[in-house]
Amino acid sequence: MELSAALGVVLAAIAGAGSGWWVATRAFGRRLRSATDAVDRLGDADTEARTLEGGPAGAAALAGAVNRAGERLGGQVRALRREQRIRDLILSSMQEGVLLFDGDGGGVVFANDAIDRHLRTRPATASQLHPPALREAVEHAASVSRPVSVEVEMTAPSAWLRGTAVPAIGGNSVLLVLRDVTEAKRLDAVRRDFVANASHELKTPAASIQATAETIRIAAEDDPAVVPRFAQQLDREAIRLSSIVADLLDLSRLETGSDIDDDVRLDVLLREETPRIQDAARAADVELEIDAAPVPPIRGARRDLALCVRNLVDNAIRYTKPGGNVLVAVVEGAGGEVVLKVADTGIGIPSRDLPRIFERFYRIDRARSRDSGGTGLGLSIVKHVVENHGGAVSVDSELGQGTRFEIRFPPDAARTGRDGRAAPAGGDGAILPR
Repeated sequence: MELSAALGVVLAAIAGAGSGWWVATRAFGRRLRSATDAVDRLGDADTEARTLEGGPAGAAALAGAVNRAGERLGGQVRALRREQRIRDLILSSMQEGVLLFDGDGGGVVFANDAIDRHLRTRPATASQLHPPALREAVEHAASVSRPVSVEVEMTAPSAWLRGTAVPAIGGNSVLLVLRDVTEAKRLDAVRRDFVANASHELKTPAASIQATAETIRIAAEDDPAVVPRFAQQLDREAIRLSSIVADLLDLSRLETGSDIDDDVRLDVLLREETPRIQDAARAADVELEIDAAPVPPIRGARRDLALCVRNLVDNAIRYTKPGGNVLVAVVEGAGGEVVLKVADTGIGIPSRDLPRIFERFYRIDRARSRDSGGTGLGLSIVKHVVENHGGAVSVDSELGQGTRFEIRFPPDAARTGRDGRAAPAGGDGAILPR
């Protein structure tokens, strides 16, 4: 009996131990499967994957290691995504177009938004690049393993692009960067034209001065009676040369902006300029009418605004025939604007010339302008002064009937920078034929 009881106790103990072992083994297996599943999910870039923790020491250690690896991987992936967003933001904000071609068939690996603007279409491979010169540059850069640059002209609308193909380091990929150089080419052409025109304009009076001086030297001995006439001509050419140089210096200064340092009343300024412009009108036999109504002051450069008024009125007088008249008025416009108006009964401006009258050295009637002492820079100076003060000038003209200029200075006409200088010409101002 006692043996049977003892045997029962042993069997019960063995059964209990077996049952515990089975339960423990099953729990460990469940945790092991959970850890394995978590590792697989982490391998598939599921950074939120985690495993069950707790249980036997070995299982708990394994679970902790898997979960810590998931947290580290999640942090790294989030950091990479942040960097990618920043990179994509930078590349999409660039004015330059960026195309990355792989080395296997030349397929496009990356293209930013500017590419659509530059190329008007997005190629899928290097073979689809147009114009062909861009494709040739990419192929050549890949073959010689060094950067290759090329300039191409796009049509409809016309534009110039500078492309630079750069082989990627350590691979066969090629990066193509496209930059719009249309404005740079235009400015370069303007500079070349300006130098050519300035050289021509300076050469003419300089050559005349030289020839006249030589004539005076000879006439002083052979025919003294003609010396005063040639001396007068010499004086005229010297004044003309001096005027061209002075206008060139003013224009160069205005291109860097205006010193905005004063509250200027345009009506007061016009009255101050009246004696000088009246002398010019009398000399040209032109009737001058001044209407200077009181207006609010504008923040600006007194010297430059006076230069603007003088050049605009001089231009009106120069192109008005004897017996004609010129009206100069300063009034207050809507919203506190200050408006300067100059109207003449002169020869007028052909419609084809209106878009170009503010160009340097551009003349509608070259012979008349030179004979009357014009340098061809007056309206260009006007444009720069107006733009430097944040204003806008409009032109309305009828051939044979006269021309009307209207300049509007806004109430905040002196939008200055930290250095107290207005933005250089070419900024917010506008030149608009009406």
